[in-house]
This record gives sequence, structure tokens and C-alpha cells, in this order.
Amino acid sequence: MSKAEISLTINDEERRVYVRYADTLLHVLREELDLTGAKPGCLNGDCGACTINVDGDPMKSCLMLAVEAFDKKVTTVEGLKNTPIQTQFIEKFAFQCGYCTPGFIMNCHALIQKYPNADDTVIKDWLESNICRCTGYQEIEEAIKAALPNYQQGT
Repeated sequence: MSKAEISLTINDEERRVYVRYADTLLHVLREELDLTGAKPGCLNGDCGACTINVDGDPMKSCLMLAVEAFDKKVTTVEGLKNTPIQTQFIEKFAFQCGYCTPGFIMNCHALIQKYPNADDTVIKDWLESNICRCTGYQEIEEAIKAALPNYQQGT
């Protein structure tokens, strides 16, 4: 099967890679670019372990072809160093085994960017696209609230 060279903008860096037209973005990130933060979970878009951000929107990278990412800005968990949501995930212990954590962090980062005044309803709705089988979402919700710029505890 033939491959084509494409240029992708990943974590604010241009990366050139040879891909098959059928390669998913998840495959290219992990196998061709050695960015293993996005995890292969269900591989059909149900679990969210492979969530990345594309032009600021959360996207399940197992459902997106790499060629579709051309001319878009892709952010992986490796590109979120020292962001408020990453810090709060650590401080609030918002993980168990950790396999789904990068996908949750990416989804929560997009939530904070889009809804800086998110309330409990918005947070719960937003989290429905990711599945963690280890625990409940209480610590994750606390991490989101602590990372929201306008959130004030007790209000």
C-alpha cells in the first residue's frame, strides 16, 4: 500500500511523516511520531483514552485519519506541560491506573478553554465522552473546578 508524505502541526511543531491514507491519527502519533500519550483503548471512539485536541476541540484520535489532520493544529497530552489542568490532576489525585488519564486531561483542557465558567451540569455532560473503569469521577471533577480560572471554592 502506498504512502504519502504530509506535514502535521503537532504541539506547535511542524512534523513531516509518511502515512497510508487509511492510517488513523492515533496510529501515526504513537507509531510514527513516538507520541504515546494518547492511548489505544476501545479503538471505536467509545472510551476516550485516545483523546487529543484538534483546533481546540477534543477529538478521539482513533476515529480520525492522519490525512484529515493536515492544516489543523493538533495538541497531545505531551503538549500540555505545566498547564493548570495537568497540575490539578496531580494535586487532586484524579487518576487510578492512569491509562485513561491523558484522554481525560485533553478533554478537560478543552472544557476549560471553551467554558471557563462551567458549572456542575456542564462538567458532568462534558465528561460523558470518556470512560474510566477504575473509579468514579469525583476527583476529576474537583481537578476541573480547581483549574477553572473563574471557579471559587464554596461559591
